[in-house]
Amino acid sequence: MSKQLDIIKSYQTILKAARERRFLSYGDLAKANEADWNSVRREIPRHLGELVEIGVKHGWPMLTSIVTNKENIETGKLEGAALDGFIKIAGELDLFSSDDDPLAFVREQQEAVFQWAVTAPDDFPEASNMITKSTSKGPRFVQYFGPVLDALRALGGEATPKDVMKHISNHIHVSEEELHALNKGRQTKFENKIAWARFYLVKAGLVGAKKRGIWSLTSEGQETELDQKASLKIFQNIQAQFKAPENVENEDSSPPDIEAANELFDDPERQFWFVGASWGKDSEDQTGRFLSEGIWENGYDDGTYENLVRQMRPGDRIAIKASFVRKNDLPFDNRNKPVSGMKIKAVGEITQANGDGKTVHVDWRRIDPPKSWYFYTYQKTVWKPDPTNDHARRLILFSFVDIQQDYNYWRNQPYWRERYGPQISASVDPVTAGDDESIGTGIESLPPYGIPEIMKDGCFVEKSELENALLRLNAKKNLILQGPPGTGKTWLAKRLGYAQIGTRDRNMTRRRMRVLQFHPSLSYEDFVRGWRPFGDGKLSLVDGVFLEAIQAAEAEPDLPFVLIIEEINRGNPAQVFGEMLTLLEDSKRQPSEAIELAYRRHEGERIYITENLYLIGTMNIADRSLALVDLALRRRFTFISLDANLNEHWRKWCLDHGLAELDVTLIQNKMNALNKQISEDRSLGAQFKIGHSYVTPNAQIRDGKKWFEQIIRAEISPLLEEYWFDNRDQAESATDKLLAGL
Repeated sequence: MSKQLDIIKSYQTILKAARERRFLSYGDLAKANEADWNSVRREIPRHLGELVEIGVKHGWPMLTSIVTNKENIETGKLEGAALDGFIKIAGELDLFSSDDDPLAFVREQQEAVFQWAVTAPDDFPEASNMITKSTSKGPRFVQYFGPVLDALRALGGEATPKDVMKHISNHIHVSEEELHALNKGRQTKFENKIAWARFYLVKAGLVGAKKRGIWSLTSEGQETELDQKASLKIFQNIQAQFKAPENVENEDSSPPDIEAANELFDDPERQFWFVGASWGKDSEDQTGRFLSEGIWENGYDDGTYENLVRQMRPGDRIAIKASFVRKNDLPFDNRNKPVSGMKIKAVGEITQANGDGKTVHVDWRRIDPPKSWYFYTYQKTVWKPDPTNDHARRLILFSFVDIQQDYNYWRNQPYWRERYGPQISASVDPVTAGDDESIGTGIESLPPYGIPEIMKDGCFVEKSELENALLRLNAKKNLILQGPPGTGKTWLAKRLGYAQIGTRDRNMTRRRMRVLQFHPSLSYEDFVRGWRPFGDGKLSLVDGVFLEAIQAAEAEPDLPFVLIIEEINRGNPAQVFGEMLTLLEDSKRQPSEAIELAYRRHEGERIYITENLYLIGTMNIADRSLALVDLALRRRFTFISLDANLNEHWRKWCLDHGLAELDVTLIQNKMNALNKQISEDRSLGAQFKIGHSYVTPNAQIRDGKKWFEQIIRAEISPLLEEYWFDNRDQAESATDKLLAGL
């Protein structure tokens, strides 16, 4: 039987079944092609994907929707790997989005195929094109796919590259020029082609890459024999699936070093560092000096980064990078929006670490011109990415082993998909500079925001208490501001968020700070992830605010992100957070602690919370309708208590806003007396004090007494009636005391 699949035969087989409104199995498709199932089972997914692509170009539904496992041939149900593969192809062709219901989508496509078959053409319209495509020679090294497998089989399943090439040259004709002519890398053309052939065979799973200097057949490679047509299909499949290098026609280029990629991660203790070569906006680039002296140096004299530099060890890999933002001349469609990037200017291995937090010795290799990496970047001078994180691992492979960046992968990640879209467009040669390029994040040019700005905005909390709050937030990652009503919890939460981000610029804070409020009906499905109705009447799996914040923080690991949750105890925190409650702990903010969610998007999906996402909650401790805070939640947050601050800071603010000093003293004395009465009331207590926000002006006040009277009647008196709902006389008495003398 043949080992090949014919696109025309498959089309006619599917068309016949569709006209009879029946399903067929993958085995039926192999049989129609007169092919042995075991010999073509690897080719089936690629073959069906090719058929779908051609059909979509003609406006057809997905023809392969009616091809299923033989166990489901009566119902047409797709499940497991068959469903995953079908949905993957549909997504790549923009026919399916993550919001769609996969099973409903399959049923729609199946019915569409049955309807299409009634008027579909009997002859496959692209037969001539397919023949041309199938007989194309492709890159010249493809001819060596089969000979490499044959040589390894003949040599017992594994051999050195030298022995493989010797066996091939002894058994097939290789020209003298190919055997002896050298390329720019001082390789013969023959050696270069064999290396490229082996690279693709490893990607196809036919050759192993575990030992340096030894090539070996996998179990699948042992059973596979390749002719030119089958070799070309493997090449095309790898190109499409892995975004393999596009310079394969260039005999001067070498394939990526597969063993080097494996060896890079063979030591679990090895660390990877990305470092800058300048220390501030106006400092000179020290790359040339570092490379000539064989060192890297921390140029900060104030202790910045010293703890990180002390962690550097001999054997660690290190790269010099420079961050930038670019808008034009990008190798992908960026929708005319700026994209963050890093130039990788040199890579090396640390040979000696002094342990002084200042200098390490490095065996450097210059990269000229520098390579440009996009999306997942780090602006600060020293970065130690975690190689267990998939994003970081891709950056490490790009930097140290020259594995090309797959732009399509990054554009499909949730955070970047919203900005740059899920599909890649016409490619442009990567560039390392552009007229629109700028260095840094842009935050340096924005007005800074910190504790002085909080105080200036009208905060009456002491400076030392604010410093402690930010210190605890950075240490614990999660903070709750608790206090009586009117103590400025939400106001202060937002300003602590601005201070954590470093600016109050609206564009910056909208991107890096989210605010929501908990309420009794809020659920895990709303906050984390769940199925929700979509516009077309279907259910879609939608990420909530919390997951969106996590994805944003993971995408820009050097920048702080803040999620503010107002009235955190008004909902049921344990129910709303679900399994994510465990991940809130500062000690679990790492990829190794990732866990599966109740609703997964795909098999094996795991989520963790990055270190740069900070949660700030507010909690009204006077509301009788709220339950006690879950102890598990309380253990994961640090709590800061706010009080009614009618202090000197408050006095100065009131005076600056037009109140007379006597009026300020009057208001202060009356409110302090009322709060003392509330605190001493056994049915209430200190948590029911009335906060300073009630009597803090936001604009210039002309008549302080009249302004205070209005607040008493409209805001404070109704609150007192609620406090003493069972003792109306006491509420009225307290109101009368406030109004006396006004």
